[in-house]
Amino acid sequence: MKLRLHFVVDPMGWLCISVVFGIWLYNTFFVPKLVLLPHYEEGHIPWALVVCYYLASALCVMALFRASTADPGRLPVDPHIPHSEREQWELCNKCNLMRPKRSHHCSRCGHCVRRMDHHCPWINNCVGEDNHWLFLQLCFYTQVLSLFTLVLDFCQYYYFQPLTRLDQFTTRHELALLRVSALTGVVMFGGMSSLFYAQMAGVLSFSLCCLYCEYGTKRSWQWALAEVCGTRWKLLWLLPLRSRQPLHTGHHYRSHV
Repeated sequence: MKLRLHFVVDPMGWLCISVVFGIWLYNTFFVPKLVLLPHYEEGHIPWALVVCYYLASALCVMALFRASTADPGRLPVDPHIPHSEREQWELCNKCNLMRPKRSHHCSRCGHCVRRMDHHCPWINNCVGEDNHWLFLQLCFYTQVLSLFTLVLDFCQYYYFQPLTRLDQFTTRHELALLRVSALTGVVMFGGMSSLFYAQMAGVLSFSLCCLYCEYGTKRSWQWALAEVCGTRWKLLWLLPLRSRQPLHTGHHYRSHV
């Protein structure tokens, strides 16, 4: 599997993605230190709960890395345009390059992107045809990790048994650290939930409309998601470390991430 990296030189984007990574690092370090590992060592919770939290954390940061470094669908300087598709291409008035319809020019990145949805500063990258599925994964896993963190913080306050072995650092700062964790969890879960469901609604409505125009028949929502994710295997929709292969060759020149 060959994964090509795509980086955008934007200091503001670097700052935004550093904030997101910092929140992930904070909860990945302090929640296990204050809640998971001490209660597991004293036999209050099963090992599966610890494994599930670290798995959700790993999938979240992998989705963040892939969404921020994957090529969103940047068009080449001199693309090969088949004769039968020339009517579907147009000239960009900003970069003076040919591009297929439904492509847009990103002023932040300085190039055109196929099926560009928007430029997201929180991943320092455009969201386009080849990394939209990764952006959806990032929103989904951030919701999972944030909700998991909130549940653990709540259980630490009201449900878990008191710990018998507490170090000095935990005794002094546990309440403040858990409050910060809960605050970031609420903000991330609320923001990502609204963004995820708005993205899903847009992807499904837009994809189903485009597929109907191209094929002349209605398609199911599973087919629309398969077209966005590049595979009909539903389990692979949730795996960030893979390459995307288009289901149909609407354009002959594509990049794979």
